[in-house]
Amino acid sequence: MILGISFDKPVANRRFQEKYGFPFDLLSDESREVGVAYGAADDTSAKSARRISYIIGTDGRIETVYATVKAAEHPEQVLKDLG
Repeated sequence: MILGISFDKPVANRRFQEKYGFPFDLLSDESREVGVAYGAADDTSAKSARRISYIIGTDGRIETVYATVKAAEHPEQVLKDLG
């Protein structure tokens, strides 16, 4: 399962998802608590989140961390790592 998350409101995420044809859900973290917990923001006053990704195993453990994500290259790298 693939999920995205941002600090934007659900309506904005839905529009973004539809505009770019994402085949996965974009969740909203308006409180920024998830972003802080996963290292995408230093604190809940952050205006935006850093682009990071995690591969989380079926057991709920983090298997891979992508601390720096370049959107154009990232899907290929993740597919390679999962393959």
